[in-house]
Amino acid sequence: MAEAHQAVAFQFTVTPDGIDLRMSHEALKQIYLSGVHSWKKKFIRFKNGIITGVYPASPSSWLIVVVGVMSTMYAKIDPSLGIIAKINRTLDTTGCMSNQTQNIVSGILFGTGLWVALIVTMRYSLKMLLSYHGWMFAEHGKLSAGTRVWMALVKLFSGRKPMLYSFQTSLPRLPVPAVKDTVNRYLESVRPLMDDQEFRRMEGLAKDFAFNLGPRLQWYLKLKSWWATNYVSDWWEEYVYLRGRGPIMVNSNYFAMDFLYLSPTTLQAARAGNVIHAILLYRKKLDRQEIKPILLMGSTVPLCSAQWERMFNTSRIPGEESDTLQHVKDSKHIVVYHKGRYFKVWLYHDGRLLKPREIEQQMQRILDDDSEPQTGEKKLAALTAGDRVPWAKARQAYFSRGKNKQSLDAVEKAAFFVTLDDIEQGYRKEDPVRSLDAYAKSLIHGRCYDRWFDKTFTLIVFKNGRMGLNAEHSWADAPIVGHLWENVMATEYLELGYSEDGHCKGDTNQNIPVPTKLQWEIPEECQEVIERSLSTAIALADDVDFHSFFFDAFGKGLIKKAKTSPDGFVQLALQLAHYRDMGKFSLSYEASMTRLFREGRTETVRSCTVESCNFVRTMEDPTESNENKLKLFQLAAAKHQHLYRLAMTGAGIDRHLFCLYVVSKYLAVLSEPWRLSTSQTPQQHIDLKKNPEMLSCGGGFGPVADDGYGVSYMILGENSIHFHVSSKISCSDTDSHRFGKNIQKAMVDIMGLFNLSKNCTK
Repeated sequence: MAEAHQAVAFQFTVTPDGIDLRMSHEALKQIYLSGVHSWKKKFIRFKNGIITGVYPASPSSWLIVVVGVMSTMYAKIDPSLGIIAKINRTLDTTGCMSNQTQNIVSGILFGTGLWVALIVTMRYSLKMLLSYHGWMFAEHGKLSAGTRVWMALVKLFSGRKPMLYSFQTSLPRLPVPAVKDTVNRYLESVRPLMDDQEFRRMEGLAKDFAFNLGPRLQWYLKLKSWWATNYVSDWWEEYVYLRGRGPIMVNSNYFAMDFLYLSPTTLQAARAGNVIHAILLYRKKLDRQEIKPILLMGSTVPLCSAQWERMFNTSRIPGEESDTLQHVKDSKHIVVYHKGRYFKVWLYHDGRLLKPREIEQQMQRILDDDSEPQTGEKKLAALTAGDRVPWAKARQAYFSRGKNKQSLDAVEKAAFFVTLDDIEQGYRKEDPVRSLDAYAKSLIHGRCYDRWFDKTFTLIVFKNGRMGLNAEHSWADAPIVGHLWENVMATEYLELGYSEDGHCKGDTNQNIPVPTKLQWEIPEECQEVIERSLSTAIALADDVDFHSFFFDAFGKGLIKKAKTSPDGFVQLALQLAHYRDMGKFSLSYEASMTRLFREGRTETVRSCTVESCNFVRTMEDPTESNENKLKLFQLAAAKHQHLYRLAMTGAGIDRHLFCLYVVSKYLAVLSEPWRLSTSQTPQQHIDLKKNPEMLSCGGGFGPVADDGYGVSYMILGENSIHFHVSSKISCSDTDSHRFGKNIQKAMVDIMGLFNLSKNCTK
C-alpha cells in the first residue's frame, strides 16, 4: 500500500556482514522542519504572552521610562524622591559593583518599578472605567457629555493595537446582584404566567427566601466572587453542560449553514480544501492573537475573549458522572470521516501549512478510496450521539489501550473533525422549503453516526459542495463559532477563490504522504453498545421537526425607521406568534451575553413580560384601535430593551438564582421548561452591502422543551431575517411549519401598526 511506503522512516536489509540500516533523508528532513515549526510557535506564544502581560503598556515603553529616569539622574535631578539613593546604599553593601555601575543598576531597577506601577495603575483605571455601564441605558443615538468624556478616558487607557487577549486582565468581574433585587425581578417575570392565587403563594415563598435562606447563601456566593474570576461560568459549564447525562446531539449541539444562494464550487474535495485551509488560517491568527478583540460602542468597550482559547484541538471526554474538556496546545492533523472510514490527515509538509490545492488532493484521495469500513467502525460515532454514561463506560472498557486508544486519541486530539458526506444538501430554488428543512436536520444530527459530536466542531462538506458546521456547546457560545464561520466563508470566497474548472487554485504535490486510515478492533460487546446508542440517537433525531425559512418582507432597515430595536421587534413578534400558536403565554428564554465581564458567557432575558402580554392581548382584540396597540407595543419594546440591558450588565435573574443553588426547592416554577427558547445569531464580519451575494442562513438549535419551540434568527443586512424553528414531532401541540407561518404573519401585523407599513409589500 502507498501509505505503508510513505510511513517508513528507515529501511534495513540483512547481509552476510549483519544488518544494513539506511535512514530516510526525507524522514529526517520532515522531523527537522517539524521541530523548527514547533519552536517558532513557542517563540510567538512567548512573545505574545509578554505583550499581553504588560498591556495597556508595551515592552518598548519600558525602555522609554528607564531612559527617562537615567536622563534625569545625569541631570542631577532625583525623580525617585530618595528611592534610588536607598537602592544605591543597598547595592553598596554587596561590595561587588563600582559606583557608576551601582548608579546604572539603581536607575534601571527604579525605572522598572515605576514602569510596573504605571502598568498596574493604567490597568486598574481601565477596569474601573469599564465597570461603568450607564452608557448602555442612554437613549439610542444620544450621548451625554459625561459619556463622551468617559469614552475618551477608556480609549486613553486602552493602549494601542490590542491583541485578542489584551483586555482580559482589565475587564471587571461579574457583580453579584442583591438577593432582594433578583427576587423582585423574578416575581415580576412570572406574574403574567400565574393566576392571583398562584402568584400570592409564589410571592410568599420568594419573600421567605429573600429574608431567611437567601442572605446566608449570598454570603458564600460573594466569597466565590472575590476568589474566582467569574462566579457563574465554571458552575454553568459543569452543571448545565458537562453533567448532563442525556444525548448532546440535538439537545445541546447546534449548527451553522452555508451561503443561502451562492455555491462557490460543486466539487466536494475542492470546497473542503479551501474551507479547511481558511479554518487553519484562522487558527494561525488565533495562535498569534492576531484576531482583533470585539469592541462595542464605537470600538471603545471590549468584550471578553476567553471563549476563543478552546476553539481548536479540543474534545469533550465522557465520564460516568460528569464529562470533561480535553484541550491540547497544538495539533498537526485533522480526522476525516467518509463512508464509514476514519482517516488521519496531516496538515503540514516541509515545515509549512498545506496549501488549498494540496488539501483538496488529500480529500480526493479519501473520496477515491474504495476500502470497506472495519468491523464496528462505520457507526462508531453513534457513541457520541447517545446517552453519556454508556459512552463513558465503553470508552473505558474498549478504548483505553492498544490500537483503539491510538485511533481515539487521533480523533480527540485532532484540530477539528471533518465529514465528507455522501449525500447532497443545501437550498434548492425549485423546492426551497423542504430543501432548507432537510439541510438543517442533516446538520444538527445527520445519520447520527457520521459526525463526532464531542469535537468542538465538525465541518460537514456535502457531495454537491455545500457545507455546514455542527458545534458542541460546552466550550463556547454561538457568537464565537459565528465569528469563526463568517471569517472562514469570507476568506474562502473573497481571498482564496477557485479556478474556472472549480478546483482550488495552485498545484498538487505528490510528495505529500497519503491520508492514513485509523485502525480499530471493535469487539461484539462494544458493537452492541454502539447499536443501543444509535437507537437512542435515531429516536431523538426522528422526533425533531425543523423549519428554516427566509423572511424578506422587510428587515432591520424598516424596523429602525419605526424607531424600534430590531431584536425587540422580533421578540414581540415571537410572543404574538406563540400566543396565536398555543393559545397561552409561556416561560420564554432569550440568550443575552455577559462578555462585558471577564469570562462572562450568557444570561437569560425573560421576554414574556406583563407589558408584552398586554400588547399581545390587544393585538388579538379587534375592538382596540391601532393607536392603542402601537402605544402598548412601544411600552413592551422598551421593557424588553431594559431587561436585555440589565442582563448584559450583570443584573439578570437566572444565573444568580442558579448559583444560589436552591432554585428548584424554593422557586419551583423555575424547574418549568422554557417552552419558547430563542437566540439571535449576530452578523459580525460579512458586509452584505459590499457583497450581497454572500447572504448566509445563520444557524439553529433543537427545542429545549419537549412541548416547546426553539427559535434562532439572524438579522441579515437591512432587508431580511432568517429564522430556524425547531420542535418535537411527538408533541401534538407544536408544529414548526405552523409556528413559522405565525411568526411571518406576526411580523407583518406588527409592522402594519406603523405608517411605514406601506413599504412592506410582501
